[in-house]
Amino acid sequence: MYYNSIPATTYRSERTRVRRQLTRGAYDPHAVHAMLDGALVAHVAFVDAGQPYCIPMLHARVDDGVYIHGSSASRALRVLSTGMPACVTVTVLDGVVLARSAFEHSANYRSAVILGRFERVEEAKKRLAALEAFTNKLLPGRWSEVRGPTRKELRATAILRMPIEEASVKARAGPPSDDGSADAELTTWAGVIPILTSYGRPERSPGLKAGIPLPQSALQLLGAGSPSRSAEEVDEST
Repeated sequence: MYYNSIPATTYRSERTRVRRQLTRGAYDPHAVHAMLDGALVAHVAFVDAGQPYCIPMLHARVDDGVYIHGSSASRALRVLSTGMPACVTVTVLDGVVLARSAFEHSANYRSAVILGRFERVEEAKKRLAALEAFTNKLLPGRWSEVRGPTRKELRATAILRMPIEEASVKARAGPPSDDGSADAELTTWAGVIPILTSYGRPERSPGLKAGIPLPQSALQLLGAGSPSRSAEEVDEST
């Protein structure tokens, strides 16, 4: 994945401009949104009382905003809700790149960096929409299968949104860069070892009643077939 042009609509700023390997950078909403939608975990960095912190969090994107949530008592969310500068990053590793020399070893990756400030989401409809996005981000279609949040649960949950205004994507793909160098004559193996992510066999909750089938959302995720099959049957066949 390489990028060579900057579209008319761009999140590029002086702070997010890629400075090395310029052709690997992108600033358009499509590239940034795809990264946020495809990665499950974001790292949120901020400074509190002079101390830097970087916290891994689940996230979701709704339109032109990235959302995080957690306990209303969370120190990180309480600090971020004041509107202090923050940085959100997501990364996906696609492969280990093995070259003939130690210097040229690398990784194939996709990453995004978003700079901005979080704001607290207070409106009830927007809070519910954000929670639906969080749930369906983990498992598409799951929101319609479960009980919605109670008022008590909503009060206990803080939801923050960062408008996406300054962002960049950077990616590397392809073989090692020493194929055309003198090192190509060496008898050392070189190439790419792909990194693959997959879902494993579902594990029943200990308190789950017997005979309850896996939901359609999980079956679709696993490619397991009919939703009428019980959890036990899918467990045995996966």
